[in-house]
Amino acid sequence: MKLGFAATAPFGADVLERVAARHEIAFVLTQPDGQAGRGRGLRPTPAKWTALKLGIPVVESLEKIPDEKTIVLVAYGRLIPRSLLDRHLWLNVHPSLLPRWRGAAPVERAIMAGDAETGVTIIKLVEELDAGPVASQQAFPVGAEDDAGAVYARAAEIGVELLDQVLAEPSFTPQVDEGVAYADKLGPADRELDWSRPAEELERQVRALSPHIGARAELEGRRVLVWKARIEDGRLVPVEVQPEGGRRMGFDEWRRGLR
Repeated sequence: MKLGFAATAPFGADVLERVAARHEIAFVLTQPDGQAGRGRGLRPTPAKWTALKLGIPVVESLEKIPDEKTIVLVAYGRLIPRSLLDRHLWLNVHPSLLPRWRGAAPVERAIMAGDAETGVTIIKLVEELDAGPVASQQAFPVGAEDDAGAVYARAAEIGVELLDQVLAEPSFTPQVDEGVAYADKLGPADRELDWSRPAEELERQVRALSPHIGARAELEGRRVLVWKARIEDGRLVPVEVQPEGGRRMGFDEWRRGLR
């Protein structure tokens, strides 16, 4: 099929690359280049990088969307106005078992909460956040050692499979009202490891923020990012850390460097 595609974040870029191997993508709608890094230079979104690599035209304004009937939206990050919702069929690939974890950080919140499973839901986009009727849904387990990267990768794989099943003739079932939970956008407080909390919660927090964000902590009087950790004797033990301005390294290597 010939589709439009809307994405910004890495998850959207992953799904885009997989869908482009199976269908013709007429254009990719993404957010404008943003400032990043110490030099504050402009950096294209992950979805734009992928589109350019694949030779797909890029659109950065909602007012310039071409007239494709169906647009697949994955982690785009902006609300679509009612006028465009009426003009196109928007199919949203959402990495959770809706109505659980509507919102910006469904994978991270699922891991933090200790959910034994999550999934992917294909919905028709509506004005209310992630509340549209369901075209398809599939669950999968969250492993005890899975970080957000692993869960997002599995969700991308399943999302493309579900899209293939519904694209030709999508039909929709209203979402149930029970079990609604919201995955709020991650803020600075979500990144800080509070050592007074149970080790199990801290370990889930580290996995939820890896490998794309990083949990912040103070160790040996130094500020570091904790990328991997394990639980030993009821305590959280860092496995891989990154000092400010440095590279990722094993925790033991980092401690030797302090001495």
